[in-house]
Amino acid sequence: MADSMNGAQALIKTLVKAGVTTCFTNPGTSEMHFVAALDTEPHMRGVLTLFEGVATGAADGYARMAEKPAATLLHLGCGIGNGLANLHNARKGKVPMINIVGDHATYHVQYDAQLQSDIETVARNVSPRFVRTSQTTEALCQDATEAIYQARQLPNQVSTLILPADVSWNEGGVVADVPELPAAEAASDSTIEEIADVIRQASKRGKKTALLLGGRALREPSLLAAARIAEAHGVKLLAETFPARIERGAGLPAVERIAYFTELVDVQLADIKNLILVDSKAPVSFFAYPGKKSYLVPDKCQLFTLSTDEQDAEKSLNKLVAALAVENSQPLLQPAHRPEQPSGELTAEKACQAVGHFLPDNAIIVDESITSGLMLNTMTEGAPRHDMLTLTGGAIGQGLPNAVGAAIACPERPVLALVGDGSSMYTNQALWTMARENTNVTSIIFNNSSYSVLNIELERVGAESTGEKARSQLDLTGPVLNFAQLAQGMGVQGVRVSSAEELNSALADAFQHDGPNLIEVMIPESVSGTKRKVLPWVLKSLPIMPLPITRALKKKLAP
Repeated sequence: MADSMNGAQALIKTLVKAGVTTCFTNPGTSEMHFVAALDTEPHMRGVLTLFEGVATGAADGYARMAEKPAATLLHLGCGIGNGLANLHNARKGKVPMINIVGDHATYHVQYDAQLQSDIETVARNVSPRFVRTSQTTEALCQDATEAIYQARQLPNQVSTLILPADVSWNEGGVVADVPELPAAEAASDSTIEEIADVIRQASKRGKKTALLLGGRALREPSLLAAARIAEAHGVKLLAETFPARIERGAGLPAVERIAYFTELVDVQLADIKNLILVDSKAPVSFFAYPGKKSYLVPDKCQLFTLSTDEQDAEKSLNKLVAALAVENSQPLLQPAHRPEQPSGELTAEKACQAVGHFLPDNAIIVDESITSGLMLNTMTEGAPRHDMLTLTGGAIGQGLPNAVGAAIACPERPVLALVGDGSSMYTNQALWTMARENTNVTSIIFNNSSYSVLNIELERVGAESTGEKARSQLDLTGPVLNFAQLAQGMGVQGVRVSSAEELNSALADAFQHDGPNLIEVMIPESVSGTKRKVLPWVLKSLPIMPLPITRALKKKLAP
């Protein structure tokens, strides 16, 4: 190592020493010394993106699968501003990430140049635990170690380190070590005994209890522990609506995700008397709706917390297994089965059926299919074991960047991104990075030429009768987007399919070859016309229907 390093060189070596070995970049002039320093550290991989939202979304997907943070390199306040939507998703998913945001030289700030802005204010919403502007080259790497430590500490978070240009280029950088994190603790003995007693008493009295799993409780060891409890005591297993990562498929316990529609959550929890949170929060409505409640735990249901997001969910569940003496209980596992190949006219349901039929072993599914993926969970539940990443914060434009990051974190695994047409346009620059990095990603774009979910919401919110101008804001026709051609323009093999047979052939071919592919699926809206008009009335009527009927309807609408 050279006797003297500038700030950027020392910062990159500090990141690598801490295990942060991938940086998703969209640099500008202020970051040029960091860019140059990439060549001084062979263990740091730089991945160029053409939009900051791709960089932040890719870092999110990378961390979910690598189980360690990546870095981003962003240009000033405008750069981090462009990446905020996917930083929001990462924050909501409790994903570790290190943003390196370049800034003007410290002495230049006083002149209020064109790109000058208050970066700390921009960053603070998505980095609630650590935002800092490094003031000297000598202190830079110590600042970086604290950023990394805070990102890794449970609950994981996004850290933002602001790097002024002169702090980057000045000599005197000193590589620093990140302190060891203390091991996360399990739930206390008193909490374990309280919840064990709740489960025992409910089981004796025939009252229903559910475990609501989130975060790391949706990985295999925790799922198996939860399933032992469920099998021994009749406990229902539920998962948060949009998990950052869930392990699923044949040979793993099946877990029912909390529904998106408020009315369907009421159906799921109608007879639950005890709801136990495991690295999750009490379910709330995604939005407020006139005349509908926001807090979705039933009035007669007691709420308990086994482990918080600061505690170790796996250790806590294993302690509960021991307290209940159910170590030898055999968990109910999902049997292996695949749907048949679909045929005929192509629909969203048939597209999900094809995914379930062709899904490779050990795949990673990135799901941003919105309304087109209503049948995805059902069609893939018995497929070979896989991971699924979902839209944790609800800010669309996550799917394609997440797939980039997941593929770079796990290059030996096939990645399948399922994305709606409207969503994919937010960050379609990710296709270029897929091609540049030769990632093993197959992207399915559901082209129904509509913001379909917003058409549904327009009916649900009780808006006044709508006219042509209102409807046109949710319509993606005129012109109809051509994603196969967009993909080809960015170096990705793209094909458009309009029949089930064409999709079968395209999927089989994509999974037989490494490298990026895009399949544009031409489909009608999943919920349209009369079905969309009737849906709000069906949902509104659920409370007065018998529970078996409402559950049958729920299975039909959103299994």
